[in-house]
Order: sequence, then structure tokens, then C-alpha cells
Amino acid sequence: MNRKSWHLPRRTFLHGVGASLSLPLLECMGADIKKSPRPKRFCAIYFPYGVSLPRKNKGKENPESKWQWFPNTEGRDFQFNESLKCLEPLRKHVSILGGLSHPNGRKIGGHDTADIFLTAAELKGGQLKNSVSLDQLLAAKLGDSTRFRSISLSVDGGVGEATRSSTLSFSRNGTPVPALHHPRLVYNRLFGEEDKSIDSKRQEIENSDHMLDLVLEHSKSVRRKLGKQDQEKFDEYLQSVRQIEQRVEQSEKWLNIPKPQVDISGLHLEADDKTPGELIKTMFDLMFLAIQTDSTRFLTYQMGNMNGATSIATKFPSLLGFGKNQHSLAHGWNKPGGAKALGKWDRFRAEQLTYFLQRLQDTRENEGTLLDHTMVLYGSSNSTTHNNTNYPLVVAGGNKLGLKHGAYHRFGSDVPLSNLFVTMANRLGMPGTKFLDSTGEMLEIIS
Repeated sequence: MNRKSWHLPRRTFLHGVGASLSLPLLECMGADIKKSPRPKRFCAIYFPYGVSLPRKNKGKENPESKWQWFPNTEGRDFQFNESLKCLEPLRKHVSILGGLSHPNGRKIGGHDTADIFLTAAELKGGQLKNSVSLDQLLAAKLGDSTRFRSISLSVDGGVGEATRSSTLSFSRNGTPVPALHHPRLVYNRLFGEEDKSIDSKRQEIENSDHMLDLVLEHSKSVRRKLGKQDQEKFDEYLQSVRQIEQRVEQSEKWLNIPKPQVDISGLHLEADDKTPGELIKTMFDLMFLAIQTDSTRFLTYQMGNMNGATSIATKFPSLLGFGKNQHSLAHGWNKPGGAKALGKWDRFRAEQLTYFLQRLQDTRENEGTLLDHTMVLYGSSNSTTHNNTNYPLVVAGGNKLGLKHGAYHRFGSDVPLSNLFVTMANRLGMPGTKFLDSTGEMLEIIS
């Protein structure tokens, strides 16, 4: 056999002893690679309450200034301060962005902005209706190639409450998408064995199809009898039904394709809020595996919500030896010793990000790495506690998708964060995208 001319399909699984393993990308799969577009991925990671931004003491150098989250100088010659120094090995793959925010977020309470981190919506007074998040916009348009259109993760799980959401993801009608929060549940969703036979799952899908057909058919006659305001509410309901329909169709496509098997020897699938270090690391490991196996191309992870009273992430710093709880650290940033205390917590979170990015960078894919084909947005919707401007943001990866890195960029208040969303969406496969209050692309990070 001429091994050089032998071709193996991309989606090939090794079967044996009741298990199936998905193969890595091999040279003999080249023909399939040329036919199908390169994977393009987006991942958003959020943390609450802002970062350490120590002030100068009446013109004098502040001994805590090294814990300033943002670099001291702009451009490509910037130097990381202590909070982000762990990113230095990945310098060519990251950009630090300062000065950005959502204009609609400047008008609302400091604890309300996590809900709009990926939506840019206006939550004003009694008007708490959100809009679609960037990840869900991308997933709806580009998510058909994978088993899961998107995966939403968070520390607290579920949806939380309005303005204290426990998810970053919102559907087209602004409905929060429930987030998974326990590593075992995430693993089971992505890689776990099905508890039903293929025949029973097929019957379940057929039953769901029939039910949805009946609902949508009946909706036509119901809608005609409603007033204008009720029609709008009814349309929102139908949008939710159609989203269920899409999930059913997605399940049907993957019915006969086994889930990939992964090595779980280093995963702490039983980690919980009592072991926050293991919990956070394991969630990042699962995100990496989801990307590596091409199970999904759109992920979000909320490392804590803005509800300091009930979020389980509030106690993480104290459990990890950083002294106070997360909310207290954030509120004490401008007190003596507070910038250093919060800065150490900032550094811990940045180390988790670095771990995730490095795994992506160390894994080859096509002519580059997983990181080259994955855009990662990391940041908060506060600069300091209750301050809804100057979001601390890191953009990483996507070097093969049209992004360029290695600089600290500072923007004025006239540049909305949505411009970054447009820039990313255009290079992920949605050219001509406009996102709510966007005014154009962010040319500074385009290669």
C-alpha cells in the first residue's frame, strides 16, 4: 500500500471493547481538511467586581503600584505588572485593552453589568429585558458543524436572577441560557455515555418533532386572535419553541455518531465550592477538551456573578488563602494594603487564564495551534467596584483568524466595546456584522 496516498476520513473513530476514540488530526486526513473550512472558535471568560488599580499618592510613587492591572505604558513595548506577568510567555498571542465599556452599562448599577457583558443591552429602571449575547449570535449562525452549538458554564450555574445573572449567554429574545456549573455534569454532557439506546433516543426525537409541529401549527390560529402587545409576547414564546426545535434537529444529526472519549486521569470531576482551585482548573480543562474534540466552537465561562450575598465564588479567595472574601477584596482596593491584596487575587485568576491559553497554544491544529484558531475574551464589566467604565480586558488567540497581538491599546469613551464584538464576528465567519451600538471595527487588533 502506498501510505502517502492513503486517505482517512476526518471523522473516524477507533472502536473496541465497547469504547470509541476520536482520532487527532492526521496528515492522511488532508483531503477532508481542504474541503472543510478551518474551525473558528470564540470563548468568553468573565470575572466580577473589577481589578486592582492603585492610585498615586499626591504625585509620589505608590508602593502598591506594581499591582496595577493595566500596563503603565501603551503600545508594543509595554511591560506587564505583577497581576498579569504570568502572561509574558504568551505575549505574542495576547492584547491588553483599556478604556472600553458598554455605553448602556455606564447608566446602570455597578452590580448590574455582568448581565450585559456580551449583550451591550440597556437595562433601565423596570426595563430588564436583555438582548442576544455575542456567543449565541455566533452559535445560531455558525454552530451547525459541532455536536453542541454552544456551551455555557459558570461557577453558580443556572440563570440566577435579573441583573445578578449566573450566565453570560442570552438567546435571541434575551432569555438567559442556563449554565452548567458542576464538572461532572459538564463532562457527562460533553463526553458521558448515553443512558438510552439509539432506538429509544430516535423515538424520543421523533416524538419531540411531532409535538413541536403541532405546537407551531396551532400557534398560527392563536396568534391571529391576539392584540398587538400580546402578539409580541407570543412571538417571544415561539422563538423559544424554535430554539428547542433547533436543539432537536442538532441531536438528530449526531444520533449515530458516538461522543469522543477523553483522558480524565487529571480531571477533578467531583471538585466543588469547597475546593475552588481544583474546581476552576477542572472547568478550564473541560473547556480545553471541548475545543480539542471539536464538540463545540462557542463557549462562555462566568467565574463569579455579581451577587455577593449568594454567589459561591464570593468565598473562593478566603478559601485559597487570600484573606478576605471576593466582595470585600474588591471593595477594599483603595484602602491601605487593599491594592496588593486584590492584586494577588487578580494574579491568581490570570494564572488560571494562562494555564488554559497555554494548553491551547501547546496543541497543534492544521498549520497552527488550537489557540491560533480560537478567539478568547477575558475580563470584567467593572474597572473597580461599581465603576462601569474602563473594563479590564484581555483578548487572546485568533492569530490565524486575522487578529494581531503583542500590544496594550487604550481607547477613548467614544469607542464602545461592541466594536470589539464586530471585529471578532467578522473574522469568525459573519462579515458585515453590526452589534447594537457598534460604530465600526477595531482596526488596532486586525492583522
